Amino acid sequence: MTSPAFFEDFVVGSSYEFGEYHVSREEILQFAAMYDPQPFHLSDEEGKKTLFGGLCASGWHTCSMAMRMIVDNMPKENTGTLGSPGIDELRWIKPVLPGDILRMKTTILDKIESRSRPGMGSIFMLNEMFNRKDELVMSNKPIVMCRKRN
Repeated sequence: MTSPAFFEDFVVGSSYEFGEYHVSREEILQFAAMYDPQPFHLSDEEGKKTLFGGLCASGWHTCSMAMRMIVDNMPKENTGTLGSPGIDELRWIKPVLPGDILRMKTTILDKIESRSRPGMGSIFMLNEMFNRKDELVMSNKPIVMCRKRN
């Protein structure tokens, strides 16, 4: 499902689902080698020595997969999205494993019109990522700046 485009389009309480993202062992190893080379992200044997029980994706890789799903489902043209000042309450709840199929749910928590910039506002969201067993693996609360339609 394509996400809303402008400030007015976001309805507090509404949810949008994005997915699916297929996680491969090769991608986990490649991301870890470049950006998070901790042993349990690079080796099945090292992963078995941890509470993860085996090779698992970096949390930062999980965030990157979520961002990919978001961008793939954003309107490609005529969008009011202006970026984000940040993300609150990032949590990695369960490991993301090779072979997982991920999906994401975004819920609109609140929206506030800007006092200093009348043509825009901020959208407060909850992102939740689930694995193939429908277990929550990651959550965060982004703030997105968005233009008004007029």
